[in-house]
Amino acid sequence: MCGGAYFQYGDEFMRMYFPNPKAMLPVLKKDGSIELLPWGRRQKQSGFLPVTGWAKIESIYGGVWERYYPKPVKIPVLAFMEKDFEGQSHWYDLQKGQYIQGLIAREGNERRVYVVTLEPEPEDAQIHSRWPRVVQNGEKSIY
Repeated sequence: MCGGAYFQYGDEFMRMYFPNPKAMLPVLKKDGSIELLPWGRRQKQSGFLPVTGWAKIESIYGGVWERYYPKPVKIPVLAFMEKDFEGQSHWYDLQKGQYIQGLIAREGNERRVYVVTLEPEPEDAQIHSRWPRVVQNGEKSIY
């Protein structure tokens, strides 16, 4: 489900994990610059956006996110971390030109980024219940 991300922001290499209430993810802006945004919202955090760090593609298609003015974005990471059903962490590298698809949600002045997830390929379904949607450079959003 993408519980961690490894990325470069400026000259610094950063490792973020969703359980950290200060976790941020990089978002690629149209002008090519990178903006750090809060990664989802946790139970005890103030705000009005959904308490999660992920947006299921089915819920996006189903209109669940519409009231939060969803905006598709690319999240430029070098690698992401998934835990298997036994709780073991596994890191997966992205190739040059690949991004995790994200969704920026907003409510008033609150803006947060959520990782878009989908069902894993059948061969990975025994290992992970959800998988981040990986998009290629130049690929249009599917929502």
